[in-house]
Amino acid sequence: MLDRRRAEGLLFLAGFALCIPAANWLIGNVGTKCVPNGPCLMPVGFGIMAPTGVLMIGLALVLRDLVQRRLGVGWSAGAVVAGAALSAYLAPPSLVLASGAAFLLAEMADLVVYTPLQRRRLVTAVVASSFVGLVIDSIVFLYLAFGSLDYLLGQVLGKSWMVLASIPFITWLRRRDERLGLVPA
Repeated sequence: MLDRRRAEGLLFLAGFALCIPAANWLIGNVGTKCVPNGPCLMPVGFGIMAPTGVLMIGLALVLRDLVQRRLGVGWSAGAVVAGAALSAYLAPPSLVLASGAAFLLAEMADLVVYTPLQRRRLVTAVVASSFVGLVIDSIVFLYLAFGSLDYLLGQVLGKSWMVLASIPFITWLRRRDERLGLVPA
């Protein structure tokens, strides 16, 4: 069972690591509208637009929790630091500070909320920690990257869609873990 837990943890870690450069690339290159000297945007529902990286960051928040569940808090914290460093190498210079700072602060907040909840209430832990992280990430990123919170509602909504979309998988994973006797790291 340890090998399965570790293999899944490494898979979640790889997905987590790929979310950061994907988000940074999307925000500058893909969208239904690209603002001059600003982000590329996409609709996230209800007529609201958001920078295109929101979906990847929403997914990253969930994957960080799964990395911790499979590999432990040390791996999770290390992944957060590595993700922030990776972001610095892959983001355009104008987004490096904003992306790195937002990512690091949001993931650390996510870690603090997730850790005490995850052993007893996995779905609650993932949802609560992700929502805390996505609000912090949105505020810090938008303020540092663009000097404005104009897209805050869109950021929060777009990331929330990814967190909500993960609930069936998290529920399935928790039930499967119980059935197989897999315990969190």
